[in-house]
Amino acid sequence: MFIKRGMKCLSLFFLRVYCIIFDLKQSGMENGIPNRKKWYRVLKNRYFIASLLFLAWIVFFDENSFVSHAENKRRLNELVRQKEYYLERIKEDEQKLEDLNAGKKELERFAREQYFMSKPDEDIYIVVEED
Repeated sequence: MFIKRGMKCLSLFFLRVYCIIFDLKQSGMENGIPNRKKWYRVLKNRYFIASLLFLAWIVFFDENSFVSHAENKRRLNELVRQKEYYLERIKEDEQKLEDLNAGKKELERFAREQYFMSKPDEDIYIVVEED
């Protein structure tokens, strides 16, 4: 949410700068000064240059830039999904372990189904169903 709000403010700022530079409200000349000279004067303004450099630094180069912030947020969401997945797997494994510790019959059933173990006088047949 912060990024969206920050991007809105940033886009409004650039819109205002664009309007100042290109003077969209009037065309031709303002107070006898052509727009091209006004545009040059705005770009030459040291405060404007300092503001642009500051914004470029914050957006792209800073350790906590918007770019790294978005990347960190994406990574955090991925890690949260992985955490939920592994918590679910832990619950399933705990349930299986509980079932195996329930008794000798459950342990024997698990060994027969998973590892195809049998008693010495038994034969095992594996039936494969074709689709």
